[in-house]
Amino acid sequence: MKRILVSLVCLVSLVNLAKADEGMWTLYNLPTAVYDQMKQYGFQLPMEQLYQSDNAVKNAVINFGGYCSGVVVSPDGLVFTNHHCGFDAIRTHSTVEHDYMLNGFIANSFEEELPNEDLFVSFMIEQKDVTDDIMPLLKGMNADERAACVDSIENAWLKDIHQKDSTLRIEVKPFYEGNKYYCTTYRDFNDVRLVFTVPKSMGKFGGETDNWMWPRQTCDFSVFRIYADPKTNGPAEYSKDNVPYHPASWAPVSLQGYKPGDFAMIMGYPGSTSRYLSSYGIQERRDAINAPRVQVREVKQEVMLRHMRASEAVRIMYESKYAHSSNYWKNSIGMNKCIDSIGLIAQKQQFEAKIRQWQDTTGYLKGELDFDKLAQLYQQRMKLTRQRVIFRETFFTFDDELTKRAWRSNWGIHVHGPKDKPKKQYYLFDDNSKEWDEATDCELLAALMRNYRQQVDSNYLPDFYQTVDQQFHGDYAAYVNTLYQKSVLMKSGKPVYFNKKSYDKDLGVRYGNSISEILAQINADVKQLNLDIAEQEKLLCAAVLRMEQDQPNYSDANFTMRMTYGQVGEYLLGGKPSGYYTTARSLWEKMQLADQNFEYFAEPVMHELLSVKDFGPYTDPLTGTMQLCFLSNNDITGGNSGSPIFNGKGELIGLAFDGNWDSLASDIFFDRDLARTINVDIRFVLFMMDRWGHADRLLKEINAR
Repeated sequence: MKRILVSLVCLVSLVNLAKADEGMWTLYNLPTAVYDQMKQYGFQLPMEQLYQSDNAVKNAVINFGGYCSGVVVSPDGLVFTNHHCGFDAIRTHSTVEHDYMLNGFIANSFEEELPNEDLFVSFMIEQKDVTDDIMPLLKGMNADERAACVDSIENAWLKDIHQKDSTLRIEVKPFYEGNKYYCTTYRDFNDVRLVFTVPKSMGKFGGETDNWMWPRQTCDFSVFRIYADPKTNGPAEYSKDNVPYHPASWAPVSLQGYKPGDFAMIMGYPGSTSRYLSSYGIQERRDAINAPRVQVREVKQEVMLRHMRASEAVRIMYESKYAHSSNYWKNSIGMNKCIDSIGLIAQKQQFEAKIRQWQDTTGYLKGELDFDKLAQLYQQRMKLTRQRVIFRETFFTFDDELTKRAWRSNWGIHVHGPKDKPKKQYYLFDDNSKEWDEATDCELLAALMRNYRQQVDSNYLPDFYQTVDQQFHGDYAAYVNTLYQKSVLMKSGKPVYFNKKSYDKDLGVRYGNSISEILAQINADVKQLNLDIAEQEKLLCAAVLRMEQDQPNYSDANFTMRMTYGQVGEYLLGGKPSGYYTTARSLWEKMQLADQNFEYFAEPVMHELLSVKDFGPYTDPLTGTMQLCFLSNNDITGGNSGSPIFNGKGELIGLAFDGNWDSLASDIFFDRDLARTINVDIRFVLFMMDRWGHADRLLKEINAR
């Protein structure tokens, strides 16, 4: 196999590990060398069927909600994504009486499918390189100025495209650290309804115990449907008169399975990677971002979990927040371990020495790209970055209702009243009391306030700490309880007139102002350093691209559609073969450990379903059992959740939902020998829809073969 040195690592010691199947590739300009490698691995479709043709594979792949991926699997707009991607929609519809999160949900007709406010899906229509149109306009600008200029260009182009087709929108984004710009056209559908979800015992089986771990048995899927205007089959805001969307093409679902070495391709929307990042940036990521994130999230998760386990109502309210927090808490722990175990910082330093030598030889960017300057800039920013992360993790993740309202009032959100009469304008916060619990919120916020003071420099303490000390004698719980009981910000469904003198004296308003002032101070202190570092990192990436111009290079992920290809297969886990799939028996065996670990609990019906000997059409012909989850060496990251994984014929064989513990540094370094994608087998998905959900109408609609 031809070995291609990917610009991520480019280290002499790692050349033999970096192969063509690493990468998150844009489709419209896919390098021929990459497509040729895909064919060698077993891809059977012509190149144009990836992106260009009317029934191209990419036409079935969606951006789900702006944070995940998904795939259309039927002529009536049925969508598969992950259970954790549908988490908020499922939780929002859940009550103690009808707990769809706990018990699952099945719509037995179109009329029973549940609409979801603010949920949308996007189809990518096309993408093109607009670097030559934009770069001349950006000369002499810093990173902030470039972003503002690109934003204005995007708005102008959006206005132009709306004159031709009002259902389209465009995004202009930087690629290759701002050395290129691509314009992507999308069509959004805003009426997306919940159709089917398994109980959380299956959709979240293993919880945080198994998160990022292999072997895995989680049935991580949920089902939605896109609805459209009945006259145009195009996007429409929610209406009871809307009808299921009829796509021109959709992904065929295969029951034929896979074997080791089989071709595997994932398409989706990976969120963010930093593989061109300098060694100094990696050190900052480890010490000033990941480490403090872990520390603060441990504080908040302990409080949340204790209250969730004490009350079913609280569990429903906070389960999504807890899952969001714990996911990247564990990710940060794993990433730091990977950075240290492979000596990544030292390896990057070796690569940067190679670039310096090449720069001295060629003179490219001499006098512009300055490694010594880059090191000094990061040294100056390190402490500020840590302060900012602790602040954001404490006061800017919207985990408690009071802080959320404080920020929104500070930003002027929820303002009502006549625009020409400022004195009669007011805030109006909806009554969302079913979404948060006062006791949980109060303990959470008090614990975070106390922890923040212990972790940061005194010059970054908001003024409200003086109030805590002077009026409440250092009692954070008393201070927070007073905020919740007496602040006008906690008045739900009643006007809050912010032009009155009493408004500015309100404790909650003063709290919001004080944290806003500190964030502004931190941002001001770090602003110039951010601009200078961004410029040097951009130049570093440009040097890498020039030095390796005869090799394919992919851009870092930025939540645009990407394709990654590879093969199904195991890896060495603790020096032993990991196995490439899990079985129903292994899931049943874990269920027996529920007394020791509540995250392995499953209802009696699940024990029955998973202990049968005959799995019918969902049985793998090679192994003679039903396979639950499987491994592939595809290159994914956050945002890829819910991405379809296809075989060489372009048929759906599963959904990507996680990476393994050894891949947690893959946002900055992809290790082909260790990094694996964990996928839920589509046969496990259909089995649960069939044997548990008895969703015959949906199975008929999908028409799996």
